Amino acid sequence: MKVIKLIWESLRFASQALSSNLTRTILSLLGVTVGIFSIIAVFTLVDSLEKNIKSSLSFLGNNVMSIDKFSFSGGGEDYPWWKYFRRPNNSFIEYTFLRDNLRNADATTIFADANTTVQFGSNSFSGTNLKGVVSTYKDVYDVPLGSGRFFTELEISGARNVAIIGAKIANTLFPNQEPLGKEMKIRGQKFFVIGIFEEEGEGLFDIPSKDEACMIPYGAFSKIYNVGRYGMGPSIAMKGKDDDTGLIALENEVTGLLRARRGLKPTEEDDFSLNKSEFIMNTIGSIFDVISGAGWVIGGFSILVGGFGIANIMFVSVKERTNIIGIQKSLGAKNYFILYQFLFEAMFLSLIGGVTGIILVYLITFIPLGSLVLTLSFKNIILGLGVSSVIGIVSGIVPAVLAARLDPVEAIRST
Repeated sequence: MKVIKLIWESLRFASQALSSNLTRTILSLLGVTVGIFSIIAVFTLVDSLEKNIKSSLSFLGNNVMSIDKFSFSGGGEDYPWWKYFRRPNNSFIEYTFLRDNLRNADATTIFADANTTVQFGSNSFSGTNLKGVVSTYKDVYDVPLGSGRFFTELEISGARNVAIIGAKIANTLFPNQEPLGKEMKIRGQKFFVIGIFEEEGEGLFDIPSKDEACMIPYGAFSKIYNVGRYGMGPSIAMKGKDDDTGLIALENEVTGLLRARRGLKPTEEDDFSLNKSEFIMNTIGSIFDVISGAGWVIGGFSILVGGFGIANIMFVSVKERTNIIGIQKSLGAKNYFILYQFLFEAMFLSLIGGVTGIILVYLITFIPLGSLVLTLSFKNIILGLGVSSVIGIVSGIVPAVLAARLDPVEAIRST
Protein backbone atom coordinates (compact mmCIF):
# COMPACT_ATOMS: atom_id res chain seq x y z
CA MET A 1 0.00 0.00 0.00
CA LYS A 2 2.87 2.35 0.79
CA VAL A 3 4.39 1.79 -2.64
CA ILE A 4 1.05 2.39 -4.36
CA LYS A 5 0.50 5.56 -2.34
CA LEU A 6 3.99 6.75 -3.21
CA ILE A 7 3.41 6.17 -6.92
CA TRP A 8 0.04 7.92 -6.80
CA GLU A 9 1.51 10.97 -5.04
CA SER A 10 4.35 11.10 -7.55
CA LEU A 11 1.89 10.94 -10.43
CA ARG A 12 -0.22 13.68 -8.92
CA PHE A 13 2.75 15.99 -8.46
CA ALA A 14 3.93 15.26 -11.99
CA SER A 15 0.52 15.98 -13.55
CA GLN A 16 0.20 19.25 -11.63
CA ALA A 17 3.66 20.38 -12.72
CA LEU A 18 3.00 19.56 -16.37
CA SER A 19 -0.43 21.20 -16.47
CA SER A 20 0.81 24.38 -14.78
CA ASN A 21 3.30 24.96 -17.63
CA LEU A 22 1.17 23.82 -20.54
CA THR A 23 2.92 25.75 -23.30
CA ARG A 24 6.36 24.60 -22.25
CA THR A 25 5.06 21.04 -21.91
CA ILE A 26 3.60 21.01 -25.43
CA LEU A 27 6.81 22.37 -26.96
CA SER A 28 8.83 19.71 -25.14
CA LEU A 29 6.47 17.01 -26.40
CA LEU A 30 7.13 17.82 -30.05
CA GLY A 31 10.61 16.28 -30.16
CA VAL A 32 9.48 12.96 -28.69
CA THR A 33 6.30 12.97 -30.77
CA VAL A 34 8.21 13.47 -34.01
CA GLY A 35 10.80 10.85 -33.02
CA ILE A 36 8.29 8.16 -32.08
CA PHE A 37 6.17 9.02 -35.11
CA SER A 38 9.20 8.65 -37.41
CA ILE A 39 10.27 5.27 -36.00
CA ILE A 40 6.81 3.70 -35.71
CA ALA A 41 5.72 5.10 -39.09
CA VAL A 42 8.77 3.56 -40.76
CA PHE A 43 8.25 0.23 -38.97
CA THR A 44 4.55 0.22 -39.86
CA LEU A 45 5.32 0.93 -43.50
CA VAL A 46 8.07 -1.72 -43.58
CA ASP A 47 5.91 -4.36 -41.88
CA SER A 48 2.97 -3.63 -44.18
CA LEU A 49 5.16 -3.73 -47.29
CA GLU A 50 6.80 -6.98 -46.22
CA LYS A 51 3.46 -8.57 -45.39
CA ASN A 52 1.98 -7.44 -48.72
CA ILE A 53 4.93 -8.68 -50.76
CA LYS A 54 5.08 -12.05 -48.99
CA SER A 55 1.33 -12.39 -49.45
CA SER A 56 1.77 -11.67 -53.16
CA LEU A 57 4.43 -14.39 -53.28
CA SER A 58 2.24 -16.94 -51.48
CA PHE A 59 1.99 -18.86 -54.77
CA LEU A 60 5.59 -19.99 -54.10
CA GLY A 61 4.31 -22.11 -51.23
CA ASN A 62 5.72 -22.75 -47.78
CA ASN A 63 8.62 -25.16 -47.25
CA VAL A 64 8.60 -25.85 -50.99
CA MET A 65 11.50 -26.55 -53.35
CA SER A 66 11.24 -26.62 -57.14
CA ILE A 67 13.43 -28.03 -59.91
CA ASP A 68 13.96 -25.57 -62.77
CA LYS A 69 16.45 -24.80 -65.52
CA PHE A 70 17.12 -21.31 -64.13
CA SER A 71 18.05 -20.24 -60.63
CA PHE A 72 15.98 -17.73 -58.67
CA SER A 73 19.15 -16.15 -57.30
CA GLY A 74 21.46 -13.92 -59.27
CA GLY A 75 20.32 -12.07 -62.37
CA GLY A 76 23.23 -9.63 -62.46
CA GLU A 77 25.94 -9.20 -65.07
CA ASP A 78 27.65 -12.43 -64.00
CA TYR A 79 24.45 -14.50 -64.26
CA PRO A 80 25.30 -17.41 -66.63
CA TRP A 81 22.20 -17.27 -68.82
CA TRP A 82 23.86 -19.18 -71.62
CA LYS A 83 24.69 -22.12 -69.35
CA TYR A 84 21.20 -22.33 -67.85
CA PHE A 85 19.55 -22.00 -71.25
CA ARG A 86 21.38 -25.11 -72.51
CA ARG A 87 20.11 -27.24 -69.63
CA PRO A 88 17.50 -29.90 -70.44
CA ASN A 89 13.84 -29.37 -69.55
CA ASN A 90 12.19 -31.42 -66.85
CA SER A 91 10.10 -34.33 -68.04
CA PHE A 92 7.00 -36.13 -66.80
CA ILE A 93 9.03 -39.33 -66.48
CA GLU A 94 11.42 -37.56 -64.09
CA TYR A 95 8.44 -36.39 -62.08
CA THR A 96 7.05 -39.91 -61.67
CA PHE A 97 10.56 -41.18 -60.85
CA LEU A 98 11.00 -38.61 -58.06
CA ARG A 99 7.43 -39.03 -56.83
CA ASP A 100 7.96 -42.77 -56.39
CA ASN A 101 11.46 -42.59 -54.88
CA LEU A 102 11.64 -39.49 -52.69
CA ARG A 103 11.47 -40.28 -48.97
CA ASN A 104 12.00 -36.79 -47.54
CA ALA A 105 9.11 -35.14 -49.39
CA ASP A 106 5.54 -34.93 -48.15
CA ALA A 107 4.33 -34.46 -51.73
CA THR A 108 5.73 -34.07 -55.25
CA THR A 109 4.02 -32.41 -58.21
CA ILE A 110 4.60 -31.15 -61.74
CA PHE A 111 3.06 -28.20 -63.54
CA ALA A 112 3.51 -26.06 -66.64
CA ASP A 113 2.61 -22.41 -67.25
CA ALA A 114 1.64 -20.33 -70.27
CA ASN A 115 0.01 -16.99 -70.98
CA THR A 116 -3.06 -17.18 -73.18
CA THR A 117 -6.51 -15.78 -73.89
CA VAL A 118 -9.74 -17.45 -72.74
CA GLN A 119 -13.10 -16.83 -74.42
CA PHE A 120 -16.80 -17.22 -73.85
CA GLY A 121 -19.01 -16.03 -76.64
CA SER A 122 -18.00 -12.46 -77.49
CA ASN A 123 -16.23 -12.00 -74.16
CA SER A 124 -12.51 -12.69 -73.78
CA PHE A 125 -9.80 -12.27 -71.15
CA SER A 126 -6.20 -11.88 -72.32
CA GLY A 127 -3.10 -12.33 -70.21
CA THR A 128 -4.51 -15.39 -68.46
CA ASN A 129 -1.94 -17.35 -66.46
CA LEU A 130 -2.82 -20.86 -67.67
CA LYS A 131 -1.43 -23.67 -65.54
CA GLY A 132 -1.52 -27.40 -66.22
CA VAL A 133 -1.40 -29.45 -63.01
CA VAL A 134 -1.68 -32.97 -61.64
CA SER A 135 -3.70 -34.12 -58.63
CA THR A 136 -0.79 -33.67 -56.20
CA TYR A 137 -0.56 -29.93 -56.94
CA LYS A 138 -2.95 -29.12 -54.10
CA ASP A 139 -0.72 -31.10 -51.69
CA VAL A 140 2.27 -28.84 -52.43
CA TYR A 141 0.61 -25.46 -53.02
CA ASP A 142 -2.50 -23.85 -51.58
CA VAL A 143 -5.49 -23.92 -53.92
CA PRO A 144 -8.07 -21.63 -52.27
CA LEU A 145 -11.43 -22.20 -53.92
CA GLY A 146 -14.28 -19.74 -53.53
CA SER A 147 -16.78 -22.12 -55.14
CA GLY A 148 -16.78 -25.37 -57.03
CA ARG A 149 -14.23 -28.14 -56.61
CA PHE A 150 -10.75 -29.35 -57.54
CA PHE A 151 -10.06 -31.92 -60.27
CA THR A 152 -10.81 -35.58 -59.64
CA GLU A 153 -8.25 -38.32 -60.29
CA LEU A 154 -10.33 -39.45 -63.28
CA GLU A 155 -10.28 -35.96 -64.79
CA ILE A 156 -6.52 -35.71 -64.32
CA SER A 157 -5.69 -39.17 -65.67
CA GLY A 158 -8.15 -38.81 -68.53
CA ALA A 159 -6.88 -35.32 -69.47
CA ARG A 160 -10.47 -34.02 -69.38
CA ASN A 161 -11.20 -30.52 -70.62
CA VAL A 162 -12.22 -29.02 -67.29
CA ALA A 163 -10.97 -25.78 -65.74
CA ILE A 164 -10.78 -23.75 -62.54
CA ILE A 165 -10.74 -20.00 -63.17
CA GLY A 166 -9.97 -16.84 -61.23
CA ALA A 167 -12.55 -14.34 -60.00
CA LYS A 168 -11.53 -11.66 -62.48
CA ILE A 169 -11.82 -14.07 -65.39
CA ALA A 170 -15.21 -15.27 -64.13
CA ASN A 171 -16.52 -11.69 -63.86
CA THR A 172 -15.23 -10.82 -67.33
CA LEU A 173 -16.41 -13.89 -69.21
CA PHE A 174 -19.66 -14.48 -67.31
CA PRO A 175 -21.02 -11.12 -66.12
CA ASN A 176 -24.22 -11.54 -64.10
CA GLN A 177 -24.07 -15.31 -64.68
CA GLU A 178 -23.11 -18.39 -62.70
CA PRO A 179 -19.78 -19.56 -64.23
CA LEU A 180 -19.91 -23.10 -62.84
CA GLY A 181 -20.92 -25.57 -65.53
CA LYS A 182 -20.41 -23.05 -68.32
CA GLU A 183 -18.28 -23.81 -71.36
CA MET A 184 -15.40 -21.57 -72.42
CA LYS A 185 -12.65 -21.84 -75.02
CA ILE A 186 -8.87 -22.04 -74.57
CA ARG A 187 -6.88 -21.97 -77.82
CA GLY A 188 -9.96 -23.18 -79.68
CA GLN A 189 -10.77 -26.07 -77.37
CA LYS A 190 -13.84 -26.19 -75.14
CA PHE A 191 -13.38 -26.42 -71.36
CA PHE A 192 -16.07 -26.74 -68.68
CA VAL A 193 -15.71 -24.55 -65.58
CA ILE A 194 -15.80 -26.68 -62.41
CA GLY A 195 -14.36 -24.23 -59.87
CA ILE A 196 -13.55 -20.59 -59.12
CA PHE A 197 -10.54 -19.46 -57.10
CA GLU A 198 -11.09 -17.40 -54.00
CA GLU A 199 -10.72 -13.72 -54.86
CA GLU A 200 -7.33 -12.25 -53.89
CA GLY A 201 -7.65 -8.63 -54.98
CA GLU A 202 -4.94 -6.42 -56.43
CA GLY A 203 -1.36 -7.18 -55.42
CA LEU A 204 1.32 -4.60 -54.63
CA PHE A 205 3.45 -5.53 -57.62
CA ASP A 206 2.77 -7.05 -61.02
CA ILE A 207 2.83 -10.59 -59.66
CA PRO A 208 0.57 -13.34 -61.07
CA SER A 209 -2.67 -13.48 -59.12
CA LYS A 210 -5.18 -16.29 -58.76
CA ASP A 211 -7.79 -13.78 -59.95
CA GLU A 212 -6.23 -13.93 -63.44
CA ALA A 213 -5.35 -17.63 -63.36
CA CYS A 214 -6.85 -20.64 -65.08
CA MET A 215 -5.96 -24.18 -64.04
CA ILE A 216 -6.52 -27.28 -66.16
CA PRO A 217 -5.31 -30.92 -65.99
CA TYR A 218 -1.70 -31.45 -67.06
CA GLY A 219 -2.75 -33.82 -69.83
CA ALA A 220 -5.20 -31.28 -71.25
CA PHE A 221 -2.44 -28.65 -71.12
CA SER A 222 -0.15 -31.02 -73.05
CA LYS A 223 -2.77 -31.32 -75.80
CA ILE A 224 -2.66 -27.60 -76.59
CA TYR A 225 1.04 -26.96 -75.84
CA ASN A 226 4.20 -28.91 -76.61
CA VAL A 227 5.48 -29.74 -73.12
CA GLY A 228 8.55 -31.78 -72.28
CA ARG A 229 12.17 -32.24 -73.27
CA TYR A 230 11.95 -30.42 -76.60
CA GLY A 231 9.10 -28.05 -75.88
CA MET A 232 7.87 -26.00 -72.97
CA GLY A 233 9.72 -26.88 -69.76
CA PRO A 234 7.53 -27.85 -66.79
CA SER A 235 8.52 -27.34 -63.15
CA ILE A 236 8.75 -30.15 -60.62
CA ALA A 237 8.08 -29.11 -57.03
CA MET A 238 8.34 -30.90 -53.69
CA LYS A 239 7.02 -30.01 -50.27
CA GLY A 240 9.55 -30.78 -47.53
CA LYS A 241 8.72 -32.30 -44.19
CA ASP A 242 7.89 -29.86 -41.41
CA ASP A 243 11.12 -30.00 -39.42
CA ASP A 244 14.34 -28.00 -39.17
CA THR A 245 16.32 -30.20 -41.57
CA GLY A 246 13.44 -31.11 -43.90
CA LEU A 247 14.50 -29.05 -46.92
CA ILE A 248 18.20 -29.79 -46.43
CA ALA A 249 17.62 -33.55 -46.46
CA LEU A 250 15.21 -33.18 -49.39
CA GLU A 251 17.72 -31.10 -51.36
CA ASN A 252 20.44 -33.73 -50.92
CA GLU A 253 18.07 -36.55 -51.86
CA VAL A 254 16.71 -34.80 -54.95
CA THR A 255 20.21 -33.91 -56.13
CA GLY A 256 21.39 -37.52 -55.83
CA LEU A 257 18.32 -39.04 -57.48
CA LEU A 258 18.11 -36.57 -60.36
CA ARG A 259 21.83 -36.73 -61.11
CA ALA A 260 21.59 -40.51 -61.24
CA ARG A 261 18.48 -40.32 -63.43
CA ARG A 262 20.16 -37.95 -65.89
CA GLY A 263 23.39 -39.98 -65.89
CA LEU A 264 25.64 -37.15 -64.71
CA LYS A 265 29.20 -38.13 -63.89
CA PRO A 266 30.71 -37.19 -60.50
CA THR A 267 32.92 -34.57 -62.17
CA GLU A 268 29.99 -32.94 -64.00
CA GLU A 269 28.07 -30.11 -62.39
CA ASP A 270 24.30 -30.17 -61.90
CA ASP A 271 22.25 -29.40 -65.02
CA PHE A 272 19.30 -28.18 -62.93
CA SER A 273 18.57 -25.62 -60.22
CA LEU A 274 16.89 -26.27 -56.89
CA ASN A 275 14.95 -23.13 -55.95
CA LYS A 276 13.56 -22.75 -52.44
CA SER A 277 10.66 -20.47 -51.55
CA GLU A 278 12.46 -19.64 -48.29
CA PHE A 279 15.36 -18.15 -50.27
CA ILE A 280 13.16 -15.41 -51.70
CA MET A 281 11.35 -14.84 -48.39
CA ASN A 282 14.63 -14.57 -46.48
CA THR A 283 16.04 -12.18 -49.09
CA ILE A 284 12.97 -9.97 -48.74
CA GLY A 285 13.27 -10.14 -44.93
CA SER A 286 16.94 -9.10 -45.01
CA ILE A 287 16.15 -6.13 -47.28
CA PHE A 288 13.47 -4.91 -44.90
CA ASP A 289 15.81 -5.39 -41.92
CA VAL A 290 18.12 -2.84 -43.55
CA ILE A 291 15.20 -0.46 -44.09
CA SER A 292 14.16 -0.90 -40.44
CA GLY A 293 17.71 -0.05 -39.38
CA ALA A 294 17.50 3.13 -41.44
CA GLY A 295 14.22 3.91 -39.64
CA TRP A 296 15.97 3.64 -36.29
CA VAL A 297 18.66 6.06 -37.47
CA ILE A 298 16.13 8.59 -38.83
CA GLY A 299 13.88 8.45 -35.79
CA GLY A 300 16.83 8.19 -33.40
CA PHE A 301 18.00 11.72 -34.20
CA SER A 302 14.51 13.09 -33.58
CA ILE A 303 14.21 11.19 -30.29
CA LEU A 304 17.67 12.44 -29.26
CA VAL A 305 16.51 16.02 -29.78
CA GLY A 306 13.32 15.25 -27.85
CA GLY A 307 15.34 13.71 -25.03
CA PHE A 308 17.46 16.83 -24.73
CA GLY A 309 14.28 18.90 -24.66
CA ILE A 310 12.84 16.83 -21.81
CA ALA A 311 16.12 17.01 -19.90
CA ASN A 312 16.18 20.78 -20.33
CA ILE A 313 12.60 21.23 -19.10
CA MET A 314 13.33 19.02 -16.09
CA PHE A 315 16.40 21.07 -15.11
CA VAL A 316 14.26 24.21 -15.34
CA SER A 317 11.52 22.52 -13.33
CA VAL A 318 13.97 21.56 -10.57
CA LYS A 319 15.26 25.15 -10.48
CA GLU A 320 11.74 26.58 -10.25
CA ARG A 321 10.62 24.19 -7.52
CA THR A 322 13.76 24.18 -5.37
CA ASN A 323 11.93 25.99 -2.56
CA ILE A 324 9.04 23.49 -2.67
CA ILE A 325 11.53 20.60 -2.60
CA GLY A 326 13.11 22.07 0.56
CA ILE A 327 9.69 22.34 2.23
CA GLN A 328 8.82 18.75 1.27
CA LYS A 329 12.09 17.48 2.71
CA SER A 330 11.67 19.47 5.92
CA LEU A 331 8.26 17.82 6.34
CA GLY A 332 9.84 14.37 6.10
CA ALA A 333 9.85 13.57 2.37
CA LYS A 334 12.51 11.00 1.57
CA ASN A 335 15.06 11.39 -1.21
CA TYR A 336 13.48 8.58 -3.25
CA PHE A 337 10.10 10.37 -3.09
CA ILE A 338 11.63 13.50 -4.64
CA LEU A 339 13.50 11.32 -7.14
CA TYR A 340 10.34 9.47 -8.22
CA GLN A 341 8.39 12.69 -8.39
CA PHE A 342 10.68 14.20 -11.06
CA LEU A 343 11.38 10.86 -12.76
CA PHE A 344 7.67 10.21 -13.20
CA GLU A 345 7.24 13.72 -14.53
CA ALA A 346 9.90 13.14 -17.20
CA MET A 347 8.50 9.72 -18.06
CA PHE A 348 4.95 11.11 -18.30
CA LEU A 349 6.13 13.86 -20.57
CA SER A 350 7.87 11.36 -22.84
CA LEU A 351 4.95 8.89 -22.79
CA ILE A 352 2.46 11.59 -23.76
CA GLY A 353 4.68 12.48 -26.71
CA GLY A 354 5.02 8.81 -27.62
CA VAL A 355 1.27 8.18 -27.43
CA THR A 356 0.67 11.25 -29.61
CA GLY A 357 3.15 9.94 -32.17
CA ILE A 358 1.47 6.50 -32.18
CA ILE A 359 -1.96 8.11 -32.63
CA LEU A 360 -0.63 10.05 -35.63
CA VAL A 361 0.71 6.80 -37.13
CA TYR A 362 -2.67 5.16 -36.53
CA LEU A 363 -4.38 8.02 -38.34
CA ILE A 364 -2.19 7.66 -41.44
CA THR A 365 -3.21 3.99 -41.72
CA PHE A 366 -6.58 5.29 -42.92
CA ILE A 367 -4.97 7.04 -45.90
CA PRO A 368 -5.70 5.01 -49.07
CA LEU A 369 -2.46 3.88 -50.72
CA GLY A 370 -3.83 1.76 -53.54
CA SER A 371 -3.19 -1.93 -52.97
CA LEU A 372 -0.94 -1.28 -49.97
CA VAL A 373 -2.83 -1.56 -46.68
CA LEU A 374 -1.03 0.00 -43.71
CA THR A 375 -1.56 -1.80 -40.40
CA LEU A 376 -0.33 -0.58 -37.01
CA SER A 377 0.61 -3.76 -35.20
CA PHE A 378 0.45 -4.33 -31.45
CA LYS A 379 4.18 -5.03 -31.52
CA ASN A 380 4.91 -1.55 -32.87
CA ILE A 381 2.59 0.07 -30.31
CA ILE A 382 4.45 -1.65 -27.47
CA LEU A 383 7.77 -0.69 -29.09
CA GLY A 384 6.73 2.97 -29.26
CA LEU A 385 5.59 3.05 -25.64
CA GLY A 386 8.74 1.24 -24.52
CA VAL A 387 11.06 3.62 -26.36
CA SER A 388 9.13 6.59 -24.94
CA SER A 389 9.46 5.28 -21.40
CA VAL A 390 13.20 4.68 -21.78
CA ILE A 391 13.75 8.16 -23.23
CA GLY A 392 11.81 9.68 -20.33
CA ILE A 393 13.82 7.79 -17.71
CA VAL A 394 17.18 8.53 -19.36
CA SER A 395 16.34 12.22 -19.85
CA GLY A 396 14.95 12.73 -16.36
CA ILE A 397 17.32 10.68 -14.23
CA VAL A 398 20.01 13.36 -13.82
CA PRO A 399 17.62 16.24 -12.92
CA ALA A 400 15.73 13.88 -10.59
CA VAL A 401 18.94 12.83 -8.78
CA LEU A 402 20.00 16.47 -8.40
CA ALA A 403 16.59 17.33 -6.94
CA ALA A 404 16.71 14.38 -4.52
CA ARG A 405 20.15 15.40 -3.23
CA LEU A 406 19.25 19.02 -2.47
CA ASP A 407 19.90 20.16 1.07
CA PRO A 408 16.50 21.08 2.61
CA VAL A 409 17.82 24.19 4.39
CA GLU A 410 19.59 25.57 1.32
CA ALA A 411 16.60 24.70 -0.83
CA ILE A 412 14.16 26.61 1.41
CA ARG A 413 16.41 29.67 1.39
CA SER A 414 16.56 29.74 -2.40
CA THR A 415 14.35 32.18 -4.28
